[in-house]
Amino acid sequence: MLKTSETGTRLNLRSLLPPMSATKVATLLMVADSVAILGSGYLTYDALIVYSLAQDFYVAAVVFVWIATLSLMNFVDLYRYEAATHPLRHSHKILVALGTSFLFLLAAAFSIKVSETFSRLWLGYFAVASGVAIMLFRAGGSLALVRLLNVGSSKRNLAIVGSGEQCRRLIAMLSQDPGHLIHIQGVFEDNLEPVERMIAGKEMSVPPENGLAHLESQARIGLVNDVIIALPWQEDDRIMAVVSRLRELPVNVYLGSDLVGFRTKFRSPPSHFGALPILHVVGKPMSGWDGAIKSAEDYLLAPFILFLAAPLLILIAFAIKLDSPGPVLFRQKRVGFNNQVFEVYKFRSMQHTIAPSGKTQQTTPDDLRVTRVGRFLRRWSLDELPQIFNVLNGTMSLVGPRPHALDHNEEFARRAKGYFARHRVKPGITGLAQVNGYRGGTDTEEKLDGRVRNDIFYAENWSLSLDVRILLRTFIICVTGKNAY
Repeated sequence: MLKTSETGTRLNLRSLLPPMSATKVATLLMVADSVAILGSGYLTYDALIVYSLAQDFYVAAVVFVWIATLSLMNFVDLYRYEAATHPLRHSHKILVALGTSFLFLLAAAFSIKVSETFSRLWLGYFAVASGVAIMLFRAGGSLALVRLLNVGSSKRNLAIVGSGEQCRRLIAMLSQDPGHLIHIQGVFEDNLEPVERMIAGKEMSVPPENGLAHLESQARIGLVNDVIIALPWQEDDRIMAVVSRLRELPVNVYLGSDLVGFRTKFRSPPSHFGALPILHVVGKPMSGWDGAIKSAEDYLLAPFILFLAAPLLILIAFAIKLDSPGPVLFRQKRVGFNNQVFEVYKFRSMQHTIAPSGKTQQTTPDDLRVTRVGRFLRRWSLDELPQIFNVLNGTMSLVGPRPHALDHNEEFARRAKGYFARHRVKPGITGLAQVNGYRGGTDTEEKLDGRVRNDIFYAENWSLSLDVRILLRTFIICVTGKNAY
């Protein structure tokens, strides 16, 4: 286990250098190859041709070589992790792919009878410059990647759940290649129940020191990226119990092969795992570049919405102050991403009184606590507008599962199976459940199950187009005021 100071250091490093993955490596390689080819085409043209009446043909030729080369390189697996770390081993494939692209260009030029348009000297320099640039970029990228992996914080932290022969063979295979992206964070047993220990002369139930409780705590503070379950496949109930427990964590979960898998070939997993025989059973929501797209969506749209809504926010604030005594904003602790507690902002829509201890009471139709202005705000969902500030401070997203109050969260978790899986993404101002009719109270099991089912579907099937559809449908629902009170 990591000490507190060591944990803090690792967290700081990981915030500066997020863990690499096969998807990120492939994208960076494509960008580097694109810069090498397009840059070589431009520089050789600028140095040798300067200007030509057939300039458009030169541009088309460079773009043709660029697209053809990237397509051929992808076809022969030159954007996998191994090709990024060992460019010299794959240099022949790189040169063949590039040479084939130029042959395709010549064939196309001859077929449409424009071959005489191009300077042979430029074509030769373009081909040589592209090959040299690609190899230099890939060699430099390989060195940079190795240095990042030596730092350690760019490696993906892997936790293994298991204790039998499958676990030992998996660790042995991982140890054969110390240069990959994987760092074994720890090996954990699938202990689901506390064990009896003598502490200070008393027998007490405590979590096992190497059990799932410790794996969960490390995953929740960002020290685990991937989990492999290495248990015998015939114990399917045991495996599914572990999968159900891990489904609530923001990590990728993979099922390691049974013993026979170490003797046969499997379909390759994501290439940052190399040739490990594993199956992907739970995907981390918004992993890879999806997370960056989601963040860009929030941090670009939220300021724009705030700018448009600023005059309305000011008018609402004045109306609340004139209507009833008390603060303009209502703040309440809610449960968000990864079960973290945060403070949500809303316009106050009820009479300002000291909140009673105990269970939070959901608003009902004709609730006497709601003020006159508050009833109007709730009718058109305007009381939710201050949550834009939650989006800007990173505790919420524009779209995601709606956050619940602390006591409601505990109650709903008891009533709905797999409830905490909705916390694998940031909560949102609006969500899939709300636009599908599960907006408002959850007084019946059907309403709660429908909300949880939609929230989990959203977390596991996110896409930018899905967010756009939810935002558009939210606007329509807010105009009609359905299920708002």
